Amino acid sequence: MCGIVAYLGKQQAYPIILEGLKRLEYRGYDSAGISVLNGEIKTVKRKGKVSKLENAAKEVDVTGFMGIGHTRWATHGKPDDINAHPHLSGNQRLALIHNGIIENYSTLKKALLEIGHEFKSETDTEVLVHLIEEYQNRYDLDLSQAVRKALEKAVGAYAIVVMDKENPDILVGARKSSPMVMGIGDGEYFLASDASPIIKFTNKVIYLNDEEIVTIHKDGHYEIINIHNEVQTPTVQELDLKLEELEKEGYDHFMLKEIYQQPTTIQESMRGRINAHDGWVLVGGMQQYINRIMNAKRIIFAACGTSWHSALVAEYIIEELARIPVEVEYASELRYRNPIINADDVVIAISQSGETADTLAALELAKEKGALIYGIVNVVGSSIARVTHCGSYTHAGPEIGVASTKAFTSQLTVLTLMALNLGHKRGTISEDYFRQLAYAMESIPQKVEKVLQQDEKIKFIASEIKDVSNALYLGRGYNFPVALEGALKLKEISYIHAEGYPAAEMKHGPIALIDENMPVIIIATNKSAYDKVASNIQEVKARKAIVISIVTEGDEKIKEMSDYCIEIPETEEPLTPLLSVIPLQLLAYHIAVMRGCDVDQPRNLAKSVTVE
Repeated sequence: MCGIVAYLGKQQAYPIILEGLKRLEYRGYDSAGISVLNGEIKTVKRKGKVSKLENAAKEVDVTGFMGIGHTRWATHGKPDDINAHPHLSGNQRLALIHNGIIENYSTLKKALLEIGHEFKSETDTEVLVHLIEEYQNRYDLDLSQAVRKALEKAVGAYAIVVMDKENPDILVGARKSSPMVMGIGDGEYFLASDASPIIKFTNKVIYLNDEEIVTIHKDGHYEIINIHNEVQTPTVQELDLKLEELEKEGYDHFMLKEIYQQPTTIQESMRGRINAHDGWVLVGGMQQYINRIMNAKRIIFAACGTSWHSALVAEYIIEELARIPVEVEYASELRYRNPIINADDVVIAISQSGETADTLAALELAKEKGALIYGIVNVVGSSIARVTHCGSYTHAGPEIGVASTKAFTSQLTVLTLMALNLGHKRGTISEDYFRQLAYAMESIPQKVEKVLQQDEKIKFIASEIKDVSNALYLGRGYNFPVALEGALKLKEISYIHAEGYPAAEMKHGPIALIDENMPVIIIATNKSAYDKVASNIQEVKARKAIVISIVTEGDEKIKEMSDYCIEIPETEEPLTPLLSVIPLQLLAYHIAVMRGCDVDQPRNLAKSVTVE
């Protein structure tokens, strides 16, 4: 959600910032802008794609060695050229870009209006740059101190970068509850929302902490203070990220690339954590607190969207294998009620980006109540990774497509290993069953490869239903959350209304919607409820629906009942979600492409929801 990139150094800033904005497009946005300083602040901003900004900038002199750029996802004010960032101060001296929301902006704006400030946009961001201007002028403060004083008054979330035409050798950045990383190059510095615009130039970074303010100097030094004006000592880290991971590498879309990466990413999520031959599963992040986790009275998952679905699968697996009670909460709901969380609970946050605002807030709430907090994230150095007591990285690599695919299966992989680890150590599963599951787990990447070989068949099925208006997804047990995930994928990228339901709940309402125009996608791989699922399919067929079934290889009974059938290799039932979700990802992808939708950047969506 929104993207920031800024540069100060010895190269021309504009090409670096423009390329950085293109790398940030995946975050979701509706307008973009750039300001470059070269004696004067030259600003270009446009509603729409970065390509429109690039065309507009051809008519402007954007030379200079310092600049800031932004992709905006509208919150305050409609998406248009005026509300796009950067925003300038009233005296045209300062330019500012901002991710986040200043919650008390209306109060601040009223006070500024009363003393003569005039505003051009509807944004909270313009209020902030005027507030910095006011402090700078009234108290004759340098830029970093003016920023600090203004942020003392600002309530909400922010990642900002500010430049001052009267101080052309410094750039100031700050963050609170919205990510910001500083890249350290050879005589040059970068500020960005994440590492993707930086990695081409340097792998040395500093992740700013909440309420930290960094001042970068063109002569090669920088200093970091906090909101209380205390000097901070940062840690420089090295990024484990390759530039080619941010490219499509021959695929038509990032989403398709990421679907096809899953045999590799699942393997990476397992690497060093399981050895079926030697009979062990060890999730490193758990070990320091393993006794506390094993003896937890309850595990509470906090997550949003696709991560919430992976937590629902984990609920089934952990309760079945480890016999620990599990609750799954929407992080956005958990944070706004008064939940019963105790010191003997474990709260596990799941987030691809590690920056999800609601999930972070839920963690802080759990921490205050004395619970152990655990993070499962993909992005190294992210906020959730830093705030939790312990946790595990999924090692899926950058996920650029807004609709999550490989992150989901990587999360499921780590969660399944955690359940196996706990079940084995608690003695709640037999040694024979543990080994059986471990061997089955190690074979999952090869079985995913086999599912992907059916892509052409799935593409044909997509062509048969691409024009429908509604779809229903049904699953039972471990695969009920997969039905939810399949429906979400279709909604996200094709804009077809879809719902996921437990198969047995169909008769409690959704069956009223079924007719000959309704495709019903049924995950029918459950051995434990096979006859029940078969009965559900017969009920659907009796109402003339189009039945698409996901079945275990060799299942002729359900195949005969279905209009279309996609087979997945046989595996242990708790592991079937890792396979059954793959056809649903491909089905949604192909339908969206055939409908002419923007698969990687679907409308109104952002990759990382860093504000409410």
